[in-house]
Amino acid sequence: MNEAIHSGVRIGHVHLKVADLDRALWFYHEVLGFEIIQRFGNSAAFVSAGGYHHHIGLNTWESEGGQPPAAGTTGLYHLALLYPTRAELGKGLQRLLNAGIPIHGASDHGVSEAIYLADPDSNGVELYWDRPKEEWPLDANGNIRMITRPLDLRPILEAAEEASVDTPVQVH
Repeated sequence: MNEAIHSGVRIGHVHLKVADLDRALWFYHEVLGFEIIQRFGNSAAFVSAGGYHHHIGLNTWESEGGQPPAAGTTGLYHLALLYPTRAELGKGLQRLLNAGIPIHGASDHGVSEAIYLADPDSNGVELYWDRPKEEWPLDANGNIRMITRPLDLRPILEAAEEASVDTPVQVH
C-alpha cells in the first residue's frame, strides 16, 4: 500500500485555457473580484485573492478564439472557490446576480453549501463554503456522509446582508 499524501498538501492554483483574455478577466476580476497580479499582454494573466502569487492562471496560448469542449468529452468539470464564511459566499452570490451571471445549480452537500455556474469559456465554477467540521454529517461508523439536496439561496444572501450591517460605534 502506498503511503498517504501529506495532510498539508493543497491545490495551489488552476490554469485555464481561454478563448479571449479580456473576457475571462472581466469574469474573474470584475465579477468575482480576484486581483490581477500580472498580465502578459493579451496572452496570459494571473489572478489572486489576498495577494497570493496566483490562484488562477488564464492563457490563450493554445486556445485564442477557440470553442469550449463538446459535451461528452473529458476535461475540467469545474474549479471550486472556497469562501471562508457563509456571509462571504453570499457576497459572491450577490456579485453574480448583479452582473447577470446565470446560476446553473445550488446544492447543500451536508459538509458545504455550493453554487454552480460557468465562466465565459464554459468552464464549470463552484462557489462554496464549508460548514464547521463538527457539523458534517457522519454515518454510523463515523465516516463523512456527503449528500446532495437543493439549496435555498435566500439564507445565503441574508447572511451577506447581516454581515454588511454596520455596527454602531460607541464613544465613551
